[in-house]
Amino acid sequence: MGSMVPERLRPLLEEAAPLAERFAGAGWRLYLVGGSVRDAILDVPVQKDLDFTTNARPDDIEAVVRGWADAAWDQGRRFGTIGIKKGDRTYEITTHRADAYTADSRKPDVQFSDAVEADLSRRDFTVNAMALSLHPAPGRSGQPDAELIDPFGGLEDLAAYRLRTPRSPVESFTDDPLRMLRAARFISGYHFLPDKELVDAVKSLRGRLEIVSAERIRDELDKLLVVESPADGLWFLVNTGLAEEFLPELPALALQQDPIHRHKDVLAHTIAVVEKASPDKILRLAALLHDIGKPKTRSFGKGGVTFHHHEVVGARMAEERMRALRYPEHEIADVRRLVELHLRFHGYGDDLWTDSAVRRYATDAGPLLEKLNELTRCDCTTRNQRKAAELARRMDMLEERIAYLKEQEELDRIRPDLDGNQIMAHLGIPPGPAVGQAWKFLYELRLEEGPLGEEEAKRRLDAWWSSRR
Repeated sequence: MGSMVPERLRPLLEEAAPLAERFAGAGWRLYLVGGSVRDAILDVPVQKDLDFTTNARPDDIEAVVRGWADAAWDQGRRFGTIGIKKGDRTYEITTHRADAYTADSRKPDVQFSDAVEADLSRRDFTVNAMALSLHPAPGRSGQPDAELIDPFGGLEDLAAYRLRTPRSPVESFTDDPLRMLRAARFISGYHFLPDKELVDAVKSLRGRLEIVSAERIRDELDKLLVVESPADGLWFLVNTGLAEEFLPELPALALQQDPIHRHKDVLAHTIAVVEKASPDKILRLAALLHDIGKPKTRSFGKGGVTFHHHEVVGARMAEERMRALRYPEHEIADVRRLVELHLRFHGYGDDLWTDSAVRRYATDAGPLLEKLNELTRCDCTTRNQRKAAELARRMDMLEERIAYLKEQEELDRIRPDLDGNQIMAHLGIPPGPAVGQAWKFLYELRLEEGPLGEEEAKRRLDAWWSSRR
């Protein structure tokens, strides 16, 4: 069960030494546990937070850290967790737990335990179910003795890139169904291969995800989407049927191929676009959802398969799905806009990118312009190198045109040549709908023709006002 500690874990142990000494002095055991142990063994940078588990109860934990921690908080007390801050590091210290979800509950039934093995057995995967037992070495402050506690073979699984659960996967996923979705992130983020028993358990238990809150599902999906290479995890979600439970629009993209009107598998294309995009949450969400309108808009004609207006339908569907997953309104608006605009570039050939068209493209995208351009580039997954090179060349030209016009006209701050006060003064009218209509008229002129100057704008405004009357 215990084993020698790899040398690369020493810096972590030295950092944890003062805390270990305080717990030992009060008669408690302290263990470093979870992701920091796993990452240190893999020799990858350890995240900012450190997780500990102890046989001390929450009140005892508070007593031990009082006067040592810079700050402490107890929002997780009912789950046995006390959070503290020391310098620029955050620690979470949790009483050994042996909890389980009841059949129809979203909240775990928390039970404390005195044994670290019981605590490790209820963790999600064997690679996260290792602990470092910390106990101060006699007479050597700052150099704690430690033992690697690994009752479920996590070290061996790490070496074999194998994803397993400490107990049977059915027990583990019944306790916390979100672990099924978390498996996708570990498959992608660490290149683990799930064992067959785990995959079979997800297939049979996927419906149990319904007891997990939308917010927890959303947060786990976000974590998957921003790993460097999320493709394997996304395929896992689709192939096990888990995606059907919270993102049914994704598996729906595996459209039946029509043998006469052949077209690319939209699901494979979508996952390839996500994979190509930078690991930015909003961009990756837009990539994931950009074609979800295709199944509803597919039709067959003499020219082959078409998906007319799939960007408009898809934008609405993306908003509905993100709302169901409780995304913040501003994130929903950004993704919807990117899905809505992702075909805009393809509406123009080289000869149709007038200054007016460039202005509209840039102002419609607004602060999302860079993301829209990247999404457009990533949307090209063709293996035809000539077609891919042509699209890249046209995109380069467009970006150069945007940069040129930005320099000339301050595209980011396009406004009509006259503001509302000037419009009212010139036409001699009070505030009201007519002022907004006049502003919109001048704004459209500004997009079409560029800056007009104040005198020319007034002349055009007079002509428009006369024609209205």
